[in-house]
Amino acid sequence: DVFEQPQHVGHKKIEFHISTEIPAVLQINSEKEEKNGKRYLYATTEEINNTGFGRIFPAPSSNDKMETEEEDDEIPSEFISRKDLEKNRLSREEMEKFSVFKNYEPGDPNCRIYVKNLAKQVQEKDLKFIFGRYVDFQSEMERNMFDIRLMKEGRMKGQAFIGLPNEKAAAKALKEANGYVLFEKPMVVQFARSARPKQDANEGKRKK
Repeated sequence: DVFEQPQHVGHKKIEFHISTEIPAVLQINSEKEEKNGKRYLYATTEEINNTGFGRIFPAPSSNDKMETEEEDDEIPSEFISRKDLEKNRLSREEMEKFSVFKNYEPGDPNCRIYVKNLAKQVQEKDLKFIFGRYVDFQSEMERNMFDIRLMKEGRMKGQAFIGLPNEKAAAKALKEANGYVLFEKPMVVQFARSARPKQDANEGKRKK
């Protein structure tokens, strides 16, 4: 009974407790096995730390979600969030019902975008709230390149030209903000035409 209990705690090899010498051997074996056992435990804890609980632990997808959330978090709260942009944007089917989107062409990519169909009450701060999310205000260069020209009078009323830091930012702004409903009117967002094509167009008209 005296030998049985300590051996029973470690392992089930109780049948060898006949003579007094064997328990010493068993002790060595049990120590070895115990060491092995410990090694195994350490291995499993390392595995758990590295890989999570097998397939149940959704490491990649949660990281992806965190990255997208972080991307949104990096944008200061003074600008619109991606969720709000998507929530108030018309779908492609809805756009087709509006005449302003008839024959819509995004135009040739460049760093300036042209916005039309703006409501009367739209101010520059409203456009900054939307398009400021595509500018890194910590960068002086990007800050200087960000430019909003909102037309409030004459034939150009309800239109705006917005300068963004680069073509990539402009393309993203066009994709995400086109069809966004601002003051109950959907914005039409296109790449601004450069000065040269306008001259060509005027020359073409003169020839006619």
